[in-house]
Amino acid sequence: MKAKIEFEKVWFDEDIVELRILVSNGHSMFTNKVYVGSNELELLYKRLEAFKTAYYGGLEDITFGEFGVEYASGAFHARLHFPKPGLLYISTKQQSKFFEFKGRHEASEANMYLSTEPALFDNFLLELKSLSTSSIGGKAELICT
Repeated sequence: MKAKIEFEKVWFDEDIVELRILVSNGHSMFTNKVYVGSNELELLYKRLEAFKTAYYGGLEDITFGEFGVEYASGAFHARLHFPKPGLLYISTKQQSKFFEFKGRHEASEANMYLSTEPALFDNFLLELKSLSTSSIGGKAELICT
């Protein structure tokens, strides 16, 4: 199992995209689904394209969906940080859809901590740009180290 973050466009129409998000640290893996507006992947690509030059202490957050029982489906949050040139650190939090469990509404959750290199991040950005404009689905994969 390799360490990675993967966005897969599962379903979409003119307003909404259903993303399957897989995060693996090489030992554990968590997958959930989130719903985003149809232009959010393109906006994310533009933000991350600008962020990639923030080698000295740059921070960027990615948030899809909302955490909590009040919201539909799941949620994903990632914080990207360049503490120094050469390595990008990523912390993630994911939450599944809520479900009935022993008379309560519960959701599965995971926190993961990964790192990657700028060249691998550049490759991810190319795939993200393609995913944002694709009319047939697809994946964007950020390989981590």
